[in-house]
Amino acid sequence: MPPPIATPRARALGFGMRRARQARNLKVRELGRMIDVPPQNISNWESGKRIPKVDELATILGALRVEPAERARLVELARTATEPNWLEQHAPPTATFVDYERTATDMFEWASGLVPGLLQTPAYMRAIFAATARPKQDIEKHVMIRLARRDVLRSHPPLEYQAVLGEAVLHQDIGDRSEMAEQLRHLLAASRARNVSVRILPERRGYHPGLYGPFVIFDFEDLPPIVYLEHYRSNGYVYHDDHLADYRAAKATLSALALSEHDSEQLIQGVITELED
Repeated sequence: MPPPIATPRARALGFGMRRARQARNLKVRELGRMIDVPPQNISNWESGKRIPKVDELATILGALRVEPAERARLVELARTATEPNWLEQHAPPTATFVDYERTATDMFEWASGLVPGLLQTPAYMRAIFAATARPKQDIEKHVMIRLARRDVLRSHPPLEYQAVLGEAVLHQDIGDRSEMAEQLRHLLAASRARNVSVRILPERRGYHPGLYGPFVIFDFEDLPPIVYLEHYRSNGYVYHDDHLADYRAAKATLSALALSEHDSEQLIQGVITELED
């Protein structure tokens, strides 16, 4: 049986290879000529469709003068790239997650506690980061990165984005009342884009799979889908067909329980009115 293609680790490896190449302002063909490797091989490695051997990867990383820490990370990804699932020990979101957003065609997100990153206002972001006691300059850096992620919703073609939010998201005290009202107004404005759907799952709907925590399903044009699981200090990536089927079923259940887009808008507007009183 051939090894699985485009596993979470294989794609993270490919993203890292692409970033390293672009950091040197090299096209795929230029890098291919430099190391005497067919450009198609490099393209397949960068997409995760194929996995380079460790010695092939070492040649590329040497030519690109990749720093030792990043080189060690990518080599480890190459060695474990065929494993179907992955627990990444970092605080979310990572560069890998951002690359998934950038390369996906469709994205479904279940958010149970916070407004999703793609829909957050700068004030909401700052309130979250400030609660983690980050230095101010570090906070501003992360805010700019998160704001840049919104570009996927305005690209050509734009990412098709569906979000189902637990009603509790609307009632969190993130920032002051005016900042929370601003966030919810932005949520309404974003939801009116043709490629964006925001729906609210009311409280007291009984048991549903979303009670176990937030998740994201990424779909791609020519690669297998991937599920992202967000934890406090780590991220999980799920690739196995059986697990994917379970999360597809969870998506269907949450979508069935959620309010319509119109009723969700009315609910959000009602919370805004309460905050502004």
